[in-house]
Amino acid sequence: MTKLAKELTLYGLIMVAIGSCIGSGIFVTPSQITALIPSSGLVLLVWALGGLIALTGALTFAELGSLFPRAGGIYVFLKEAYGGWLGFLYGWAYLVIITSGSIAVLSLAFTHYLSYFIPMSNAGKMIASIITITFLTVLNVLRAKSGEIFSNIFTGLKILGILIIIGFGLFYGNSQHSFSSLSLPAFSGSGLSAFGVALTGVLFSYGGWQHASFLAGETKNPSRNVPVAMITGALVVTVIYLLVNTSYMLLLPVDKIISSEKVAADAVSTVLPSGGMLVAGIIALCTVGTIGIYTLSAPRIYYAMASDGLFFRSIAKVHPRFRTPFIAIIVQSAWSILLLLFWGTLENLITYTVSVEWIFFTLAAAGIFIFRRKMKDAERPYKTFGYPFTPLIFIIINTWFVINITVNKPLHMGIGIAFLILGIPVFLYFRKKNFTTGCTDNTEQDSSK
Repeated sequence: MTKLAKELTLYGLIMVAIGSCIGSGIFVTPSQITALIPSSGLVLLVWALGGLIALTGALTFAELGSLFPRAGGIYVFLKEAYGGWLGFLYGWAYLVIITSGSIAVLSLAFTHYLSYFIPMSNAGKMIASIITITFLTVLNVLRAKSGEIFSNIFTGLKILGILIIIGFGLFYGNSQHSFSSLSLPAFSGSGLSAFGVALTGVLFSYGGWQHASFLAGETKNPSRNVPVAMITGALVVTVIYLLVNTSYMLLLPVDKIISSEKVAADAVSTVLPSGGMLVAGIIALCTVGTIGIYTLSAPRIYYAMASDGLFFRSIAKVHPRFRTPFIAIIVQSAWSILLLLFWGTLENLITYTVSVEWIFFTLAAAGIFIFRRKMKDAERPYKTFGYPFTPLIFIIINTWFVINITVNKPLHMGIGIAFLILGIPVFLYFRKKNFTTGCTDNTEQDSSK
């Protein structure tokens, strides 16, 4: 059986962790977040909290990644800790809506900003979106190394572009705009609730550092490189996001940030009249780079599911020449195009599932306590710094976040849960099929008890 090629480097993994985070979120969510908590101090606090969550999560998952250095990442952590059923539901959610939906929306965002340079009709944007997804699919099928090179180039370019925005704010900004007072207003019950809702956009923007763990099966020295990549990625993105938001506030008053539909463009335009074109180019780079990374990383989850007998066996096929999980890549991209054609835009639906995704993150992090007890003698090339407090911080904050979203956005949570429920009969079908054919592995037998 053809195996995945182990050719991804540490630098490439770090670029995946950073590039998966920096998509369109940092450009579209600041106005929504500031509207919920109209205080420069609170805005910086909520972005700093998001960074803390990302870092504690990366530190926790780093140990799990060193313990299970194989393709699939969080899917593997959940399956090993709780059984195949939970791992399957995570992979199902990633395929059906989270990643495929993100690719569809990001492709539309890319063509929207590309139209600043190449005028296109709505039909033209749709065609360009499909071409973009198809091109990146072919690129990632050819070789994982091709996807890594693409990720390296575009992540480097997007970091450069964001540094330009940061530079405009730090060198030309006016501290009287939003920094006349950095005091934090007293929290009331409603204020704390609004802060929690604002955290949704922040976590959406921070999500992605975990994609490095999906590629462990194709990474050189995964026990070391995967943990280092996730931790480095979370740290770098936290610093970038805090500096970008500081830049926005130095260039625009809070009320202007709230009312702006294009915060980055409006901020840069206060210094450079043609700043809108510059920012459009930066956002286009960010979105297409993130699409490429998602096309590279997420299919490794479905590949791992199929390898475990929890999905169609064909999805576990590795191309004999290119040594990539080509069927998994093609299925994800095909589903993304279908969503693009029939739904047009998925922004709200993706927002609905953010909280569901973080439920899985919380459960995966809790798995570290299970593995410390069940596998206490197993070799751990990396151990979580600050254990047990680091994973506890991650779990406690995430639990509060999920509860707050459930209370304040029950419809959003309900739709996300509905998508998960659709995956249950699919899992039961494949489990029954495995028992019937005698292909069930030990993990599945354990999960059925």
